[in-house]
Amino acid sequence: MSVSALRSKGGLADALGRLELRFGARFSRGAELRRQHANTVNWLPNEPADAVVFVETTEEVAELVRICAEHRVPVVPFGTGTGLEGHVNAPLGGVSVDLSRMNNVIAVRPEDLDCTVEAGVTRRQLNDYLRDQGLFFPIDPGADASLGGMAATRASGTNAVRYGTMRDSVVNLTAVMADGTIIHTARRARKSSAGYDLTRLLVGSEGTLGIITEVTLRLSGIPEAIAAGVCAFRSVEDACNATILTIQSGIPIARIELLDALMVRATNDFAGLGLPATPHLFVEFHGSAASVEEQARQFGEIAAAFGGGSFQSATRPEDRTKLWQARHDAYFAAKGLRPGASVIATDACVPISRLAECVAETQADIAETGLIAPIVGHVGDGNFHVQMMVDTANPHEVELAEHFLGRLAKRAISMDGTCTGEHGVGQGKRKYLALEHGPALGVMRSIKAALDPLGILNPGKVLPE
Repeated sequence: MSVSALRSKGGLADALGRLELRFGARFSRGAELRRQHANTVNWLPNEPADAVVFVETTEEVAELVRICAEHRVPVVPFGTGTGLEGHVNAPLGGVSVDLSRMNNVIAVRPEDLDCTVEAGVTRRQLNDYLRDQGLFFPIDPGADASLGGMAATRASGTNAVRYGTMRDSVVNLTAVMADGTIIHTARRARKSSAGYDLTRLLVGSEGTLGIITEVTLRLSGIPEAIAAGVCAFRSVEDACNATILTIQSGIPIARIELLDALMVRATNDFAGLGLPATPHLFVEFHGSAASVEEQARQFGEIAAAFGGGSFQSATRPEDRTKLWQARHDAYFAAKGLRPGASVIATDACVPISRLAECVAETQADIAETGLIAPIVGHVGDGNFHVQMMVDTANPHEVELAEHFLGRLAKRAISMDGTCTGEHGVGQGKRKYLALEHGPALGVMRSIKAALDPLGILNPGKVLPE
C-alpha cells in the first residue's frame, strides 16, 4: 500500500494538530515558508510539505517521527536546502523537519582528531570554531551546507582527492529511525569489526532510512604550509591528462580543479581574475614548506609535459582565498553567461583513467546539442560538473537538457562510473539506478522496506518507482 493511501487512513489533520499543539510557534503551515523548504534549483516542480516544524533536539525529532508514523504522514528532513536533486521536495506532502536550529558543537577532542556536532552545524561554522585549535574539517562542497545534510548526501568537494568524502570522514551517527527509535551507529574507535556497518548505510541514504541528528567527524591538522595556483592548458583533454598523471605519480595534491574555457571566461567576468580564456587547473598543495615546494615543482613538470603554461603559485592567504572563492562561485559566474536563464547543475564521476575521454565526449555532446554549459570539476577523483543554462519556461530547452543529462549519466555508467559523484540521487537521478546497480537495486529495496516499512521517510527519493 502506498504511503499516500496509508496517510488518508491515519489522518493528516490529526497529525498536524498534535504537532502544532506540541511545537507551538515552531510549527508553521505558512505557504511561503513551506515553498522555501522545497526544491527550487532546477526544473523539478516545487512540492511543499503540508507543514514545517523547527526541531531543537534529537528527542524532539523522535517524538515528531512517532506522531507521523502513527498517522502515516511523510517526514522530509531539511538542513540548509542546498541540495541539487530535489532532496527536500515533499511529493506526497507531510512534514518538513527543519534541523537548522540543532547547531551546537557538542565536543571537540583534539587528542583524537575528532568532534561531535549536531546535524544543523554548517561546515564554515565548524571550521570557524576549530581554527584556534589548529584543526579543520576538510570536506568542502562549496556551499555552506549543514553537516547532517552532507552526511545524508555523501558529499565531498574540492579537497576530496586528498582527504576523501563524507563516507571517509564520518565516525558515528546519531539517527532517528522510522519508528522513532534513536540509535548510535558506532563508537569512536578508528576501526571496528563489530556488526553491520550502519554508519556507512546511513551516510548517503538521503533521509530515506533514518534522520541524522548528530555526527561524529574526523578532523585534520591545519597544514604548516599551503600553496595554491593556476595553470593554463591548450585543451580540456591536456588538462585532464595532466591530472591523471599527477594522481598516478602519487603526488599528494590537496585540490585539483578543472575549469574549461567557457567557465574561465565566466569566472573572469564575475571575479575579475584576468586569466587567459583557455582551460585551467586550479591546484593546492598542503604539507611542510619543503614538501609543498617539491609538490608544486613536480606538478609544474607534469603540466609542462602536456603543454601547460607556467604554474602561477599563490601562498598568501588572501590570494588563495580569492582563487578558491572564484572557484566556489562558479554557479553564480555561470549565470552571467545567459542572464535570465536557470543554472541546472549536474555531475558524473568515472575512474580517473577514463576522465579525459568522458569529458571530451561530454564537450562534443554539449556542442552538438547547442547548450551553453561550462564544465568545472573535482577532476582529481574523476568527478566533474556541467552547469547548463536553461530557460525552464521553454519546454523544448528543458527536453534538450533532460536528454543531455540522460546521455551524460549513461556515458559515465558505461565507463564503469556513476551518474552522480556527490550531488546525490534525490528525485532527479532515480531513473538511472537500475542501469548502474542492476540486481543490487532489489537489495536496496529490501533494506528500505525493513527499516521504513510504512515508507514515511523522505518518500519519492533515491529508489525508482
